[in-house]
Amino acid sequence: MEGTHLEKRSPRNKTLRVTNTEKDEYLKFLVCPNQITGDVNSIVNRTICGDLFEVLDKLPAEIADLIIIDPPYNLDKTFKGMSFKACDNDTYLSYLRSWFPKVVRLLKKNGSLYLCGDWKSTAMMQKVMEENLFVINRITWQREKGRGALSNWKNGMEDIWFGVKNKNDYYFDVESVKMKRKVIAPYKINGKPKDWEETANGNFRMTYPSNFWDDISIPYWSMSENTDHPTQKPEKLIAKLVLASCPEGGLVFDPFLGSGTTSVVAKKLNRNYLGVELSEEYAVWAEKRLGLAEKNSIIQGYVDGVFWERNTFKNHYK
Repeated sequence: MEGTHLEKRSPRNKTLRVTNTEKDEYLKFLVCPNQITGDVNSIVNRTICGDLFEVLDKLPAEIADLIIIDPPYNLDKTFKGMSFKACDNDTYLSYLRSWFPKVVRLLKKNGSLYLCGDWKSTAMMQKVMEENLFVINRITWQREKGRGALSNWKNGMEDIWFGVKNKNDYYFDVESVKMKRKVIAPYKINGKPKDWEETANGNFRMTYPSNFWDDISIPYWSMSENTDHPTQKPEKLIAKLVLASCPEGGLVFDPFLGSGTTSVVAKKLNRNYLGVELSEEYAVWAEKRLGLAEKNSIIQGYVDGVFWERNTFKNHYK
């Protein structure tokens, strides 16, 4: 946490910072596990700061229209002093089974759930999904960042497993997540564009979304959504999941909230939210971002209700 007087940074560096004074104020907004009651209205649009295992059994069943889960991957990783060690597949699967069914209990009968993972953990995630839900699809998204490797291929992809409780009854709004793409070979009939639009900025076509996403920009220092969280998901990525799988006014739940991206995006898109985060510092970051979202609802790459290809509208976000 930063001091009251923050060190000077480049004016273009928009990475979130929180002063000690701000921290004291945001701590007042957090919900402790012992404050959870059976009244769901008391926890809607709040951040619960505590151990997930202590929280899950206290939450009412079937409250969430959408659950987005970005758990610790099966990697050696440290989050603000909390260390996670890579383990064998059976141990990691046991870890997932220790909490995943309890999270599914919170999903409405017609709700949807997305589970994020990397290539090392994705097989175990598929297994735990199939044990508890109907798997509808696997999304693979391209991370344009990542370390190179001398003796292996650079890891530039991650997976998101999509599952539902009832495969015959779940919410999915495909129109809200279509992408606007440049038309490379414009085709005309009788001199008029076929399935595309001619504009002053170029030729574009609205396309149906696939399960491969190559339009996502990882948050970096000059983006206002950026934090110092080591595995922060982009707001644009979460926005696709929220718009597709949660009706306006519905509830989005994130049991591993991190720096708050899921809750922030839900708020920007007029959905309710609920998040659980173990780290007090990350939870405070989430609260500050939620406050900022009241004044600025921009989501990078999502303009005028349309998802655009990566690096379109470079000067739109200031």
